Amino acid sequence: MEARTLGRHGPQVSALGLGCMGMSDLYGEADRRESIATVHAALEAGITLLDTGDFYGMGHNEMLLAEALAGRPRDSYLLSVKFGAQRGPDGAWLGYDARPQAVKSALAYTLRRLRTDYVDIYRPARLDPAVPIEDTAGAISQLIDAGYVRHFGLSEVGVETIRRAHAVTPVVDLQIEYSLISRGIEDAILPACRELGIGLTAYGVLSRGLISGHWSKDRQPAARDFRQHSPRFQGANLEHNLALVDRLRALAQASGASVAQLAIAWVLARGQDIVPLVGARTRPRLEEALGALGVRLQNGDLAAIESAIPPGAAAGDRYAAAQMAMLDSEKR
Repeated sequence: MEARTLGRHGPQVSALGLGCMGMSDLYGEADRRESIATVHAALEAGITLLDTGDFYGMGHNEMLLAEALAGRPRDSYLLSVKFGAQRGPDGAWLGYDARPQAVKSALAYTLRRLRTDYVDIYRPARLDPAVPIEDTAGAISQLIDAGYVRHFGLSEVGVETIRRAHAVTPVVDLQIEYSLISRGIEDAILPACRELGIGLTAYGVLSRGLISGHWSKDRQPAARDFRQHSPRFQGANLEHNLALVDRLRALAQASGASVAQLAIAWVLARGQDIVPLVGARTRPRLEEALGALGVRLQNGDLAAIESAIPPGAAAGDRYAAAQMAMLDSEKR
């Protein structure tokens, strides 16, 4: 497994990370045994970075990971945890809470659910507009000093927020959506991260399955699958976006890779400071994603891919309007 470093002074991690959200939430039902087997297969393949959130299934994902990781040396993997999203008993989204006391309370419960003494990277899931980012960063700095957290990360924030947080305590990585059809970070956010020595953990590299090569216009999202409300999966937008996938499919066939492997390989090729998170929920999907590590894209390959799917080619926003409005990273 190739290794990469998160940021200028962050930890060394595997070139691919495993995003665990779908094992508990937002993509319909998942098989518990297969989820655990997939985590085991990822670790055995050399993946060391596991990403979760305390609100994924309202704690379910953390407890699932604790079960999957039982008996394994704690220094053989890194846990990246998001916090702050508030949810009701019905799963409804209620906003964000990143006050210092909320940060510390959330971590206390996370440590208990994960059955660990510390998390490797702790990050607010979104910017809390009611709390200065300096206050949140300061609370995490205190947790680092106390040994409960190893590193501070951010998620879906813009350049100003990144700079303000980094001035309080070093940020090792920004977790943000980045894929062939979500390239908005390239204008300002990615250059700022590189200037400051902050790494990137890229989620949504397959745009929630849209550019995986496995989605079709006739496929219906499962019950409680948030893609039911995602603009890119709706009507004419979906037809337009699947036509882009067909372009990618032709290039993938020519290179001997699957569509998903080519899309992941493109993200891997964007820089050694970028670590894609793959949201595989099953061992076959994980195995396919791991195959991207063997796809070596030359300059001509990258040019052909970016010509087939240029920036801004996708139809529809990456989130519904209400969620887009909560993204500090989308503010101009």
